[in-house]
Amino acid sequence: MTDDLIVSWDAEKLTDTTREQISVKLAEETPVGFVFNSVPYAVMMATCQDMEDYAYGFSITERLVSNPESIKAIRVEETDDGVSLSLAISGEDFRRLLQSRRAMTGRTGCGICGSDDLKSLHTHLAKVPQKPPVSIAAIRKALAALPAAQTLNAQVRMVHGAAWCSSSGDVTLLREDVGRHNALDKLIGAGIRQKADFSEGFCLITSRCSYEMAQKAIVAGFTTLVAISAPTTRALRLAQDAGLTIVGLARTPSQYLFTGTVQS
Repeated sequence: MTDDLIVSWDAEKLTDTTREQISVKLAEETPVGFVFNSVPYAVMMATCQDMEDYAYGFSITERLVSNPESIKAIRVEETDDGVSLSLAISGEDFRRLLQSRRAMTGRTGCGICGSDDLKSLHTHLAKVPQKPPVSIAAIRKALAALPAAQTLNAQVRMVHGAAWCSSSGDVTLLREDVGRHNALDKLIGAGIRQKADFSEGFCLITSRCSYEMAQKAIVAGFTTLVAISAPTTRALRLAQDAGLTIVGLARTPSQYLFTGTVQS
């Protein structure tokens, strides 16, 4: 997009003894409108990069389409107000979307904004694949590698990251965004487009593990989700039902296993 991802903002740095005028690098926040078969569906606030990945990930994890093949085309357009993501989807999924359509104006990376049906939050999810547990050594290796992999955050120190890590702990794919849900959607979308095997390895996120983050991980077919911050109890109950392993408060030098198993 033509708008820069990073902007400079003049600020005054305050310490106990000094006041100094400096220029601070910040990440831009852009309204992104999702349009399905010419019908507006949602407006989300996001970092304006990896838009095609975002389109796939959001559509799949919000269960707006039944499978990636349902997405026939994606058009990314700049508008006076932000960015428009126009998706052409199959007729069956579009009819279902219209029947359950909800007004959705999302805060930054909002996961279930605009939902007026509480029952929809408890829709049965498939069990995650049964695979050998990842090792705690691999998780710690990925945690150590994550800061260097977050190139945008290294400049602005304010964006979330979602990384896909191999069973050995190598960071193989990463997406960043001002919104934690957006970063995860972009990662999932990138994996779908690159035909990644999400049943092998684990996902590492730089945020808390909320209900929506666990739900997106389950829909994507992850077996293990590692979060820098703590999980919510609702996320843990959902993870237990689906068989998703959650490791939270994953920092140096300790990590907490909340559900599932890991190898020592």
